[in-house]
Amino acid sequence: MASDEQMIKIVGDQFCVPYTMQLVVKRKVESFSNVHYDVFDTTGNSLLQVDGGVWNSKKKRVIKDPAGLSVITLRKKALSWKKQWQIYQGESSEKNHFLCSVQRSNALQMKNNLDVYLASSYMEDGPDFHVTGSFTSMSFKVWKGNSVIAEVMHNFTWGSCMGKESFKLKVYPEVDYAFILALTVIMHETDKV
Repeated sequence: MASDEQMIKIVGDQFCVPYTMQLVVKRKVESFSNVHYDVFDTTGNSLLQVDGGVWNSKKKRVIKDPAGLSVITLRKKALSWKKQWQIYQGESSEKNHFLCSVQRSNALQMKNNLDVYLASSYMEDGPDFHVTGSFTSMSFKVWKGNSVIAEVMHNFTWGSCMGKESFKLKVYPEVDYAFILALTVIMHETDKV
């Protein structure tokens, strides 16, 4: 396993593995008030789940492990010009459980690009991570400096028009896949608004 300097752990080291991880994320709108994401590895094992409401003003998504325990919570800031989201440990919203903030790089942008600021360096020297999308799809890459640490491919199908979508995540070694899942959810939610 790599040293702590090489490992990119935001949520926890249990979500960092020493090999490239391929994940499948399936999203479906279950009702007018609920959206659900399931995350599987390539053998079909359930790794994480995401739940949250669709039509509420305070958007909140909770990422849970297979046992149903809350891992992190994504909270959208109300009335944010750059559509800012904050990520907290568990289901907390306390300052001491704050992990990072994610927001659009520019409030008036055509393609969806996000900046990620870790709690330890919040808004000091620029973003710690950058997410770059494309004009034509919801696929994107996650960057730390000049290195790509994850890639997300959106699989458009006719089910996408009916609230069922899937994504393929390629998470590079020693990168926190729960963190990449959180960015996938935020990127998708920000792109839809």
